Amino acid sequence: VQLQASGGGLVQPGGSLRLSCAASGRTFNMLVMAWFRQAPGQEREFVATISRIGSSSYSADSVKDRFTISRDNAKSTVYLEMNSLKPEDTAVYYCAAKSAFNSGTVYFKREYYDYWGQGTQVTVSS
Repeated sequence: VQLQASGGGLVQPGGSLRLSCAASGRTFNMLVMAWFRQAPGQEREFVATISRIGSSSYSADSVKDRFTISRDNAKSTVYLEMNSLKPEDTAVYYCAAKSAFNSGTVYFKREYYDYWGQGTQVTVSS
């Protein structure tokens, strides 16, 4: 599976961005997808995950009510809509994927994911 993340950039506090991650190499609707982020000097942390048909999704408490994960299986793409961005959201954002049999399965830990994109930088600053 190859994952290509895009959509990062520089945004002012309170602004919005939408990240995209396009997948290829495997049937997309068999993949649980997630977003993680890593700030300088910190460990990679969970942001959001969505089940392979989009029936279940979860976000970290730090981004809940601000970030929304979604997917378009016809386009083999997962999205992360980020609103009300804060300086502490500054990080490299990575998409990740893992095959799953059950349609409602999601994974929260980075160790469970088999495939990773290259990352896209998000900087929130005035």
